[in-house]
Amino acid sequence: MTATGEEDVTARGGPLWWERRRGAVLDGGLALLSAAECGAEGVKFAGDAGIPVAVGVVFGVLAGSVLLVRRQWPIAVVLVAIAIAPAQMGFLMSIVGLYTLAASELPRRIIASLAGMSLVGTLIVTFVRAQQGMTRGEYEIGGDWFVPFISITASLGVTAPPVLLGMYVGARRRLMESLRERADSLERELQLLAERAEERAEWARNEERTRIAREMHDVVAHRVSLMVVHAAALQAVARKDPEKAVKNAALVGDMGRQALTELREMLGVLRSSDGAAQRPARGPGADSVPLAAVGVAAAAAASRVAEESDGPCLSELDELIGQSAAAGMAVDLSVVGEAREYAPEVEQTAFRVVQEALTNVHKHAAGAKTYVRLAHRAAEIAMQVENEPPPDGASASSARLPSGGNGLVGMKERVAALGGVFVSGPTDAGGFRVSAVIPAS
Repeated sequence: MTATGEEDVTARGGPLWWERRRGAVLDGGLALLSAAECGAEGVKFAGDAGIPVAVGVVFGVLAGSVLLVRRQWPIAVVLVAIAIAPAQMGFLMSIVGLYTLAASELPRRIIASLAGMSLVGTLIVTFVRAQQGMTRGEYEIGGDWFVPFISITASLGVTAPPVLLGMYVGARRRLMESLRERADSLERELQLLAERAEERAEWARNEERTRIAREMHDVVAHRVSLMVVHAAALQAVARKDPEKAVKNAALVGDMGRQALTELREMLGVLRSSDGAAQRPARGPGADSVPLAAVGVAAAAAASRVAEESDGPCLSELDELIGQSAAAGMAVDLSVVGEAREYAPEVEQTAFRVVQEALTNVHKHAAGAKTYVRLAHRAAEIAMQVENEPPPDGASASSARLPSGGNGLVGMKERVAALGGVFVSGPTDAGGFRVSAVIPAS
């Protein structure tokens, strides 16, 4: 709610039907003035009507006090003013009542009807009094035009100004209330939009963090796993077969350098993200980066990783399988269909699925024979990596390969993002199978 609305709410709290205390004080003051006026005019009314003066005064005071309820019952105030007009009472009450009636939320036809009744009543009373004055010779001005002129002028002067002013004040009040409601509504909408924008930004940040973590896992985990396998083999044959130990050491070095190169490329892209996602140092608090800037930097970095880094493709599968074979895994590759070029993201996803599946074999089924099948179809590409049960005595614990449990999740997310299908699970023979089908376009 806007500040104006809050002030309006806090200002309310008057007694009875009054919304504000100052309104009650104002109406009380006007009622006292009206009662005093009508009480004074009741003396003359008592003389003309032939009733005791006390009765006329009390009648005038009671009639004038009706102005106290002008906000709650404006129609009653105007009707009382019309009723006591022949007694030449209620001049203040008539003006204030008409103003309140015109400024109220009542239908226009009711306001027009009561204003017309007051105009006609004032016109008749003024006409009669003026005619009586002319008869008694109280006015020196003669002519038939004087009485109608003074009657019409007096009735319009008493009725029209308060009605017009009340209509203007009522319209202005309704306009201000409408503007206040619109301002409150806009503020609520802006707050809702800000909350939704923050939710979308948080979702985007989480998505980019997951994407970068998946890229890091796919790029580094496979080579590091092979390094650990080769290091374990190197330790086993170091004294028995020095030539094989040298070969394994060279493989470990090559894989380590490749892993470092790929890791440096990704970290370099992350560090050199768009300047819009960075901010200059500002003293001691320069290390604290807003979450929004982190989300922007992550999105820019992930996009540039995909654009600037040379992602893997299906033509590199032979090299990938050769690395696993060099680590002691028996891998059989079979390709069905005619090979062709696919979109970069399709080839990269297919390569990562096979890579991660082979990494899992190294971790959980060391020494098991593995079958890699790749099928090029008309509208899709399918891949399957299946391993047999590991030989007796072989286990991943010998190489102490850790497992974060994110490999299968990452593969499924990659395939699902391209509209494909991913299935994984144990086989009846005791092995494990990973299958994926990705649309070609």
